[in-house]
Amino acid sequence: MGKRKRERDLPDNEAKAICKMLRVSPQKLNLVAQLIRGKKAATALADLEFSRKRISTEVRKCLESAIANAENNHDLDVDDLIVAEAHVGKALVIKRFSPRGRGRVGQILKPFSHLTIIVRQVEAPAEAKA
Repeated sequence: MGKRKRERDLPDNEAKAICKMLRVSPQKLNLVAQLIRGKKAATALADLEFSRKRISTEVRKCLESAIANAENNHDLDVDDLIVAEAHVGKALVIKRFSPRGRGRVGQILKPFSHLTIIVRQVEAPAEAKA
């Protein structure tokens, strides 16, 4: 019996990976996501490799997962992949409190984020014959 297979959300030339509960604010994660949007997958991996942001290693893992999903699950060509979408969502915020002077208290927010990366296979442009 079991469950019925769910219909695929994405077109046949796309694959995605989702990373949840990344310990960084959505605003900071979006800066790294902007760095890779619309680029070829190999270029985006190289940019993340040399990025100085702490979270870029987690984003790189998520992009590698999306590329692996495209290759293994959907039989897409890795050389023709581009990062179609990279969007950031807000997750929970852990609240902590720190004592301040004169009997007051300071609130410390520890935000988490979700990251979704969608890669798309585009046909390589046909070379002009000379």
